[in-house]
Amino acid sequence: MSASPVTLMVARRVEHGRYTDFNLWLNEGRELAADFAGYLGSGVLAPPAGDDEYQIIFRFSSSDTLAAWEHSASRHAWLARGAGLFEAPHEHRAMGLDAWFQTSGSSAPPRWKQAVAVWLAFFPISLVFQWMFGGVLADWALVPRVGVSTLMLTPVMVFVFIPLSMRLLAPWLQGKWSPRDLLSRWRHAHR
Repeated sequence: MSASPVTLMVARRVEHGRYTDFNLWLNEGRELAADFAGYLGSGVLAPPAGDDEYQIIFRFSSSDTLAAWEHSASRHAWLARGAGLFEAPHEHRAMGLDAWFQTSGSSAPPRWKQAVAVWLAFFPISLVFQWMFGGVLADWALVPRVGVSTLMLTPVMVFVFIPLSMRLLAPWLQGKWSPRDLLSRWRHAHR
């Protein structure tokens, strides 16, 4: 088993009309996971308009701690309580930075695309943070200032903005779209 963090990504399609029940059930599961050793956090990406597939992310410190949670009686009881709220889920496990970039049946994109995608997630949230708190933190010494900003931004980046960036940029990251396609369509439309 691994000693590095492991991310479990689960896609669940919600049964029609069961969204409120599903969200209550989902929050119960996230609270349950938080009680387990090695739990690092979780996040939920709501589906875009017209879709009903939620992306749920659980992160644990190792394969062993993830396995302890996955095989626990309390998790099995929680899953049983969710019967009828969603269709059969699709699960994917990944380790390291590639966890954000791999989709089922595909390999991770080149590192330069990964770097661009992370920067596109990191820059706007860093800019907003500096706009909101930069004045307050400006007089602080360097180490506490950087410590507070990274302490506040890292969870937001890891559980919200990087997964969102990966989802929005998925066609480009997977090589199914390029800026040349956009330029070509624009030129064709403006002839």
